[in-house]
Amino acid sequence: MKRRGLVYLYTGEGEGKTTNALGLALRALGHGYKVIVVQFMKGRKNIGEYKIRERLGPDYEIYQFGRRGFVDLYNPSPEDVERARKALRFARKQLKKKPRLLILDEVNLAAAFGLVKVEDVLKLLDEAPPETTVVLTGRRAPKELLDRADLVTEMHEGKHPMAKGVPARKGIEY
Repeated sequence: MKRRGLVYLYTGEGEGKTTNALGLALRALGHGYKVIVVQFMKGRKNIGEYKIRERLGPDYEIYQFGRRGFVDLYNPSPEDVERARKALRFARKQLKKKPRLLILDEVNLAAAFGLVKVEDVLKLLDEAPPETTVVLTGRRAPKELLDRADLVTEMHEGKHPMAKGVPARKGIEY
């Protein structure tokens, strides 16, 4: 059996899925490894993980395939579906660079709502080189992805400042 890269999956309704993945990215970068982030359904350039790209240097690449607004998950537009599928095709090509870490941000949600096919995500995971850890983030991870992952962490929201009316804060929530 061909050795393959590991799969880490962060899901659940609580905060911290992308933040956790980005913590792994920072750790990998600190050791001089290549990190590639592909963001599904995110297209806002004013978020910290996008704005930092030039300061982190050539070993940190981040690509966004969403539009600025939110996707109507129950009725995604053809454009949203095409953007998500383009992101997955792009991510598969990035495996040729053999990054230490490939983060597919919000891919779980994209798969759960049919913007991408679960079997296409599984195919990408099967193609990951042994030295690449693939991180899948997003709520509502499909069972097939949970089963395939080597590590699964479910974020549970115990408390959140937004419930008390505190708005999302620059540098903390985005």
